This record gives sequence, structure tokens and C-alpha cells, in this order.
Amino acid sequence: MPSQPTPDLSPQVSDEVRKTTCYMCACRCGIDVHMKAGRVAYIEGNRDHPVNKGVLCAKGSAGIMQHLSPARLRAPLKRVGPRGSGEFEEISWDEALKLATDWLKPLRDTAPEKLAFFTGRDQSQSFTGWWAQAFGTPNWAAHGGFCSVNMAAAGIYTMGGSFWEFGQPDWDRTKLFLLFGVAEDHDSNPIKMGLGKLKARGARVIGVNPIRSGYNAIADDWIGITPGTDGLFILSLVHELLRAGKIDLTYLIRYTNASYLVNAHDGAEKGLFLRDAAGKPMVRDRRTGHAVAWDSPDISPDLANGVEIGGVTHLPVFRHLADRYLAPDYAPEAVAKRCGIAPARIRAIASEIARVAFEEEITINQPWTDFRGVKHATMTGRPVAMHAMRGVSAHSNGFQTARALHMLQILIGSVETPGGFRFKPPYPKPPEAHPRPHAGHSPGQPLDGPHLGYPLGPEHLLIDETGQPKRIDKAFSWDAPLSAHGLMHMVISNAHAGDPYEIDTLFLYMANMAWNSSMNTSAVMDMLTDQNDDGSYKIPRIIYSDAYSSEMVAFADLILPDTTYLERHDCISLLDRPICEAEALADSIRWPVVAPDRPGHEGVRPFQSVLLDLGARLGLPGMVHDDGTPKFKDYADYITNHERRPGVGPLAGFRGPDGTGKGRGSPNPEQIDRYIENGGFWIDHIPEEALFFKPWNAAYQDWAVARGLFDSPQPYVFNLYVEPLRKFQLAAEGHGHRQPPDHLRARLMETMDPLPIWYPTFTDADSDSASYPLHALTQRPMAHYHSWGSQNAWLRQIHGHTPLYVSGYLWAQHGFEAGDWATLTSPHGRITLPVVRMDALNPQTVWTWNAIAKRRGAWALNEQAPEATKSTLLNHLIHELLPPKGDGLRWANSDPITGQAAWYDLRVRIEKAPVGQTVSYPAHKPQSSPVPAPPRNLAHQVKD
Repeated sequence: MPSQPTPDLSPQVSDEVRKTTCYMCACRCGIDVHMKAGRVAYIEGNRDHPVNKGVLCAKGSAGIMQHLSPARLRAPLKRVGPRGSGEFEEISWDEALKLATDWLKPLRDTAPEKLAFFTGRDQSQSFTGWWAQAFGTPNWAAHGGFCSVNMAAAGIYTMGGSFWEFGQPDWDRTKLFLLFGVAEDHDSNPIKMGLGKLKARGARVIGVNPIRSGYNAIADDWIGITPGTDGLFILSLVHELLRAGKIDLTYLIRYTNASYLVNAHDGAEKGLFLRDAAGKPMVRDRRTGHAVAWDSPDISPDLANGVEIGGVTHLPVFRHLADRYLAPDYAPEAVAKRCGIAPARIRAIASEIARVAFEEEITINQPWTDFRGVKHATMTGRPVAMHAMRGVSAHSNGFQTARALHMLQILIGSVETPGGFRFKPPYPKPPEAHPRPHAGHSPGQPLDGPHLGYPLGPEHLLIDETGQPKRIDKAFSWDAPLSAHGLMHMVISNAHAGDPYEIDTLFLYMANMAWNSSMNTSAVMDMLTDQNDDGSYKIPRIIYSDAYSSEMVAFADLILPDTTYLERHDCISLLDRPICEAEALADSIRWPVVAPDRPGHEGVRPFQSVLLDLGARLGLPGMVHDDGTPKFKDYADYITNHERRPGVGPLAGFRGPDGTGKGRGSPNPEQIDRYIENGGFWIDHIPEEALFFKPWNAAYQDWAVARGLFDSPQPYVFNLYVEPLRKFQLAAEGHGHRQPPDHLRARLMETMDPLPIWYPTFTDADSDSASYPLHALTQRPMAHYHSWGSQNAWLRQIHGHTPLYVSGYLWAQHGFEAGDWATLTSPHGRITLPVVRMDALNPQTVWTWNAIAKRRGAWALNEQAPEATKSTLLNHLIHELLPPKGDGLRWANSDPITGQAAWYDLRVRIEKAPVGQTVSYPAHKPQSSPVPAPPRNLAHQVKD
């Protein structure tokens, strides 16, 4: 018998473990990076980490392939060929930084608004915003304006927080969970862990999504809703709950503005709250029948009856709410056809929500005291939780739909109660606790305040005396009054058009605007290369920083190469988007577990450190000492020593001279070392008496002040009725000194309703349904995140191309067969790609994966890679403007309130592609690659 080799059944995995934070998506999970001989050998989850508790997904495990990617940039680059060609020469860091300084210094000295600085899905936005504010440009924001600002803004204005980074379901107690349109690459580990808990406990999961994939595949009930009608479905649930009397009236009286009195007479005050001399909203006290301040002691607010003062009637918010949603327009029979859900099913879901909320309530024997001083012996909650994300948000009616969903949670009393939705510190924070947006700029001076914020009325818009926007993206103008995250998707088209003004330099970080991060992708590439009559570019200069050879690299004039996430310091900060859970305050770091190692003599540098270097060269305030020398040697030094206000800095843990400070304390020079010793994170658990009812819980308010989340207790009530929206409506009706342009008046009056409403998406309302009868959507796969993952050698094996999924109904209608290709046509363009049948799909919907398709020559992929030849983006079909309506105007393809890009409003028609189709369309000319061609086979083994 031949001898067999003896396998090593227990090989040594590593000789050292270095703990840091994953960056393969935005979950910010803790990871153990196993090292052998100083090289990365293996990545697994950190079992002690509060976010993932050791669980790690395919993306996280594949981080080693991201770290070793052939697409990594190697040195600073200066363009030598035409824009878009990808032709560069390597230059030194000294030359690169001098060139950037030479471009930027004249702008700061004369016209800082000529710099537009926008960042993608990075996790250092408090830092980049601080830098932009010091430079003095009003033109800064991150990618949230085209991702999910509707969800975030609706949550802040309605209840002081929203899903995902603001809060989470009470996974340990929820008995009924409703999931609406969640992107499965976002927050995937915590959601999967939470769903596992629900299924193990026998809790019921209802998935509302046109597509049954991922999370919806394990739902007990799947609602294949018609895209863009979620808000109508939600308001029909509200109708049924009101009709059945299944509303938590006590919760509404205590914790919401349901009892606030609203002016019901026509005129300049209609729809505004009745206020006392101190400006406090007033309610009707049932005991006396008089209007009193809402926070007066020992009153019994009335939800049904109003008061008449000076001949003017004022009615409670709840009266307006009930009158609206009890109307027959919201009955299941009235909405069923449009939503694609049978009336009986809508009623059944409403009935189940009511049953679980009011018959299975949870009581925890934990005393607590509210902000009024009232002592409560227990904490009682309604175990119905909800979660939503981009599927609800990325529509032109997304802001009001998200508000409707938050209102539904509030009406049954399931926000910040056991079993419901719970805020994550530093939330909750109502709009009043956030800053207002700022755009006051002048040569050589910092901006007059933070770029982004939450307007409370037209007086906070960023417009000049003629009504023109002060920002290049037109954020916080009449085009998008509540654009809390900016409008990154409009920057290039506005800059190209010189509307509202021309810029000089476009500075981008991790923002793949020449491909998957832009609507109208092919046209955007043309805008980036378009020239004036004299041969100069319409956008004169483009500086770009990325770690990889993305599509956007080819369009830059100067490349500042970033490191991978295992090679640098990062700060997942309470000033930005921390890793907190509902039970605790937490933040974390990344640190260089390995040093950058690139061929050549120049190498790469962490972008944040490069930005500090640039800031010092430009003499920006906060980045230089009085003598002009740099204040920080690198980003780690900034993380340790920067203070946003006294005692509060980027990291909350291990503060003060002895490292015991929690949230507050002077800088600690050993702070980062303490984080590393602790596994890369810091956590501080909320006391038991402060765990629930956070906006109104005196113990939580005091704990939050002690931790530096705010400087004094700031209790507030939820806004079922958002008065700032009514102020914008009044302006559109002709009241006040700031008036919108005439062509926007009707739209503002129709959409900026202070109570949640539903209206058809603009493409549904305006489209020719016979010509474009189908809805077209993209989904983000769990195995990829934005465009990063689809260059990853391991993850490409999970998703390597993007077929078009069509329902069985459409498959039969068009006679598709296995192996066929399809052509999709929209009012804007057409694409072709392979077609696959999927029966668990809304019958009038088609969809494909997003961010997998690549341009040939990018990402160090072979030009015949399936990501380039058998994949394409729906972005090619989506214009940043709606099709012409014949009124001489071009309307934005976005939510009219926040400017959120309406990616999911796309309407198309489908047909078989010609026989023999084998390459996806459009097929752009390959771009030259600044990194070498990939090896045909790549082997990497770390040996002892």
C-alpha cells in the first residue's frame, strides 16, 4: 500500500495577534489580525468586541485580500495624458504636496468657495469637515446625500435619531420585527446576529421589500411591495390602528407633541404652535380647559379638544393626525392595488402589530425618574421593533415615508421602550440640539460655523440676498431645504455647468464619482473631461485620494495615494459615527498592525495625515502653532491631542492624565496605547436605571452630560408634527421675508407637510407607464461594500458579475430562456446584461447588484473580467435630472425636501437582447492603469 503524507491537523495559525477594527464595511467590527513573521496571515472576529462579539462575515475575513490587492496605488501620481486616460507619472511626496499647496493656497487667500472638498464612505467625517471649515470653503460634505439622508433627517426631525448608526431594535426582547428595504452590506453582522436571536426565540419577522433575498429570505412573512409605495402601506397600517383604537395615548401625552395646540385658521400663523410669552408650545389642560405651557406641572393634556383665543381656534396635533389618517384614502381597499398588497393582508399585519404591542407588553422591574421629576416603579414597553434603510430612503418621497415609519413606531409606544427601537449614544439628539448649517466665507478666514446641520425654518437656508445658493451642490437652498448631508451627487454636474458658480479645484477622497457613485455615469465622465474653447478643462483641477486604482483615479490631475485600513490610524469617534450599542457608549480605533509596503521609493501615506500636512503648509487655524510650525505630526497625534471643546476630543476613552476619564478629560499621551491594550476599543455601559426612555430619563440625561455628549440635560418630546416643515410651507404660500422661486412653490407646499404624507414618486407621477412599465432597483450584496469588494480575490468568487433578475411573470411574458441577455431602456438610456429568472420578486420589478460592475482597466482587473464584460450599472439609466416636462424647467431627480438622490424611482422597459449578445453595454474604452497588470495566478502564503 503506498504511503500517504501525514497531514498537519493543527498548524500554527500565527505567532502574534493584533486587535483592530475592520473596514470592509461600515459595521466597524472588532478583528483579530493574526501575524506570522510580521506579515498578515489570517483575520477573524474579536470575541471581546461589543459590536460583533467574534462574529465575522465573508467581507471581514477577506480583508487580507484587500490588504494585498494588486490594485493598491504605490506612489503619488501626476497626470501626463488627457483626463480619463489613466496616464500618469510617479512623483515624490514633496512634489505632490507642493503642487497641491500651490493650487489651494491662492484659493484660500482669494476665494475659498472655489474649492469643493467632498468625501465618500470614509469614517473620519468630523475630521475632514473640521479641515474644510478651517480652509474656509462652504463646499464640503460626504456621501450621505446620495445614500440615506432621507432616513437620517426624517429620524432626527421626528424623534432625534433613526435606524442603524442612530439606533437599533431591542434584539433581546422584540417579539415582532418589521424590516423595510435594508441594504444588506450595511450593518450586516449586527443585523444577522439580531435576526438569529429573534429566530431562536420564535419571534416573528415580517420583511417588506420588492425583492426576497438575504434577510427577507428568512422572514416569516414577505411583503413584495411595489417600489415607492412603502409610505402608503405604512399610513394604511396607521389608519387601521387608529380605527381599532390601538394607540398608546399615555405615551403620546408624556413623550410627544401630540397635545401641542396648532393654529387652525388661515393666515401667516396657520399650522404653527400656540406659544406662551416665553415661546413654549402650549397644550389644553383638560382639568381647567385653559391653554398652558406643555411642561407645566400637574396638568392633564387634552389630545382631542382645542381652545379658542381671540377668535382663533387651536387644535391639538393628535386631532389633526387622527382626522387625516382615519380618512378613507388610507383604508386598505384604497391603497391595496397601488401597493401590490391585498387589503386582508394589510389588516392582518396591522392586527398583529396591535396584538403584540398591547397584549404582550414587557415590564422590567426597574425604577426610574423622568425629567419632570415623576418617579416610575417599572419600565414598560411594547415589543414591536422596526428597521429600515436605503430601500425606503432612496425615493423622491423617501423623507416623508421615513417619517411615516417613525410615526408608526411612536403611535404604538415602541421607541426607547423595552422590546422596541432603542437609541445608541450619542443619540438621541433632536434637531434643536444639532447645529444649523453655515456658509459664511471670506478670503483667508475659516468658515463661520459647521457646514452641515438641521434648519428650523427658511431663516437658516444658505442662500444669498438674491435667493441663490451659497453652496456648489445647492444644499440648504430652496432646491433642497433640509439637505442635512449635502448633495454630493450634484457637485460635478453643477461645477461643470458653473451653476450657481464656477469652482477651481475639486478635491475628492474615497469617492468613486466617475463610476458607481454618480447618477448619469457616462455623462459625468464626459463632464470631468469636458473642455472650454481654449482647451482648458471646465473643472480646472481635480485632486483625488484613494487606496486603489478605481475608475475615478483616471480623471484626476493629482493622486495622493492612501494606505489600506491595516496600515494606518483611524478614529471611529463619538464626534462622527461611533460603534455604540443601545446599552453602552463606545468608540474604537484602527492602528498600523503592519507598515505600508509598496514597490518603489515613495510609497503611500494615510490620507488624514496628508491632510494635516496640507493644512500646516496652508497655515490653517488649529493645524499650526503661533510660529507657523505644524501642530500635529500625524493623524495619531491629532487623535490624541485635538480637543473639539475643552476636555472633549476624538476619542472618549482613557482620558485625563491618569487615563480614567470617561468622555471628558484632558488629552492623555498614552490614550492610543490604552486602546490597543484593550483590543482596539473602549466601552462604558449605561446604568440600569438609564437604559430606556433616554430622551426623558433624568438618570440618562445626567450620565450623558458627565460623558460629554452634551453640556446640560436636554430632554425633549418627539415631533409627530414637525413645525419647521410648516414654516417652509408658509413661505411657499407667500408668507415671510424669504420666498422660494415661483416654480418651486407648489412642490414645497405639496411635499413639506408637517404631518407625514405619501405622494407618488416623481417618475411614477410623470412617466409614461405604457412606455416604461417596470420598476428597476439595485441591491447591495452582503459580500461587497460599495465598490471596494468587487476587486477582492475571495469576494469575487461569491459575486463576479451582475445578471438582471426578472420575475417569473416577466420571464414568461418576454419568452426568456436560460442564457439570454436583456436590454433595459429608460427615458435616459439603455443597458444590456445577462438575464436570470427569480420568482420571489414583485412581478413588475427587475433588479441587479450594485457596485460590482467595473470599467475595463480599473481596479487591476483583467480587461475580460466578468465585472467588466458581463456586468453593468443601472446608474447609466438614471439621470440627475428628471426627463423634460414641457415647462422649460429641468427638475432634480431627488427628494424635494432633502435632495436625497432618487435612485430607486427608475422606470424602464425590457426586451430580449439580440441573439449572440455576449458583452454588456455600455462598454467604455479601457482606461490605462497606473498599477501593473494583475498576475494570472496569485499565491500568498505566510510560512513560519
